[in-house]
Amino acid sequence: MTFRNVIVCRIVPGSESKVGEVFGHYDRATRPQDLGVIGRTLLSFHGLYIHLIERVADPKVTGQTRGLPAFQQIAEEIAPYVTPYPSYWKNPSDSVAKEFYHWAPPGGPEPDQATAAANRTVIVARIKPGAEPEVARIFGESDAGQLPVQLGVTGRWLYAIDDVYVHVVERRPDADAIAESHDRPAFSKIMDDLRPYISPYHPASWHGPDDAVATPFYRWQAED
Repeated sequence: MTFRNVIVCRIVPGSESKVGEVFGHYDRATRPQDLGVIGRTLLSFHGLYIHLIERVADPKVTGQTRGLPAFQQIAEEIAPYVTPYPSYWKNPSDSVAKEFYHWAPPGGPEPDQATAAANRTVIVARIKPGAEPEVARIFGESDAGQLPVQLGVTGRWLYAIDDVYVHVVERRPDADAIAESHDRPAFSKIMDDLRPYISPYHPASWHGPDDAVATPFYRWQAED
């Protein structure tokens, strides 16, 4: 099963293309797959930088913890644009969000990575400190029913870092769009249940769930 890491930092608005160019250069010039990295997506959301890394296995098991052979060079080149988010930041590992919930259809085959990446949505919000167990419980109860299957969900991962909540959801290519699910009673119940714990990251621009979706600005997938 593919292992995912999510890194959360701050990004200078408008610098996405420069950061993407740095990763594009090193992803072409080096072989991240030799370190177990098979894909990456960079996204931005109201001054946040989200780096989703896909690996063939948990790096704690394989010992391959670096994302690229040129990790230091990349860090130096994007430093003018990407800076730490957490107030407690001391080293790069402090930028890795903690996964606190994961769901996939029981017995279902894992989609290939190119298909998964093309049908992935990354939702960003704020989370009440310490609320991870309650949020996981709410999704666990919902995912035990028919809603995720009805919406074509093939995988869901929830992460938190400081007050940032990141919800990664993957769907079948033929699944309904998120906007088409808002009127379902079960979806509305989840939103109501989450309200004490999850709130918009950028309230001024939030009018509905679609306004919580991060924008991808760079993708790379290993070809071998």
